[in-house]
Amino acid sequence: MGIFQFLPIVGAAAQKLLDLIPDPNARAKAAEEYQKVVLEMAAKAEADQREINRVEAASASLFVAGWRPAIGWVCACALGFQYLLRPLLAWAGGVWWPHLPGLPGIDDALWQLMFGMLGLGGLRSFEKTRGVSK
Repeated sequence: MGIFQFLPIVGAAAQKLLDLIPDPNARAKAAEEYQKVVLEMAAKAEADQREINRVEAASASLFVAGWRPAIGWVCACALGFQYLLRPLLAWAGGVWWPHLPGLPGIDDALWQLMFGMLGLGGLRSFEKTRGVSK
């Protein structure tokens, strides 16, 4: 829950306040100043998050630096189970043990996790091709 969650509310309130300024030039200047402050806040939040990510990645502790790879491995194992192991076990169970009930499946949230992770990986690859990652 970040500060930017409330920006639509703050933006609407700021617009109401800006509408109260009678001079159009002063209103435009105040609107420009407001946008500048919002952009500075966003840039600072992004810079703070980059610093946190850098410190986490540099940590020697597996519980600090290893949580992102762990999520990747959990997703890979879940995909392997859902689309490789589970169908093979269902087939083998149907052939050799037809009286056993079917294996439970994983819901569609796995797709959302996979697309999100692959999208982030794709953006990182794009950054590398542009030379931004140096």
